[in-house]
Amino acid sequence: MIISAGCAEMLNVLQTAGPAPLTEDEVINGLKEALITGAKNSAGILGAEDGYFGDATVKILLPDEAKVIIDNLSKIPGGDKLVQDVVLRINRAAEDAAKEAAPIFANSVKQMTIRDAFNILNGADNAATQYLRKTTYNELYALYKPKISASTEKKIAGSVSTKDSWVALTGKWNILAGSPAGKLTNLKPVNTDLDDYLTNKALNGMFMKVELEELKIRKDVSARISPILQRVFGSLDNKPK
Repeated sequence: MIISAGCAEMLNVLQTAGPAPLTEDEVINGLKEALITGAKNSAGILGAEDGYFGDATVKILLPDEAKVIIDNLSKIPGGDKLVQDVVLRINRAAEDAAKEAAPIFANSVKQMTIRDAFNILNGADNAATQYLRKTTYNELYALYKPKISASTEKKIAGSVSTKDSWVALTGKWNILAGSPAGKLTNLKPVNTDLDDYLTNKALNGMFMKVELEELKIRKDVSARISPILQRVFGSLDNKPK
């Protein structure tokens, strides 16, 4: 197989780090396994019950602009529970979507080139995560958003949904912000698309977990659960930083 000068140079660097030369196939197969393992673990963690809701680092909350909605609901009987139910449903929707994320990651990994593999191996500690974010984000967004939308459209108080409340709140606020008095006091309009905001928050949580899984494989020898992972990532252990 003919490899590019750049890949050949990187391969030579890696070959000097281990007891035996790494082959090009080993590098790309090791990287593919690492990506699939990390992504599968992340999807499994977040796809479990309370994967999002029970983890403060990724739990999805309403935007800061929703504070008025939350404050008002909290003043009516059962209002606190309504707020909690909204947040719970949003996070449950994200957990449901996460269960279906692994195949999207796997498909991306199949498309990985030799150049991608070497760039990831020799890149930053989150290089694999950045590769997956670049190659899967749009497809994951299309998976997550309908589930998030279904959650925000569900009625929470009488015939009013979370989305209804959000539209009403921001609409009234924007009228005020656009009024002479609002402009005089420098009020800013709120143009946050609720479903878009929540979907992006959910995906940020997913990639946060993927990054943690990647770091484990790069830094923790015990996380390299197969010979190919031990061989490929072991080649970096003594490499100058």
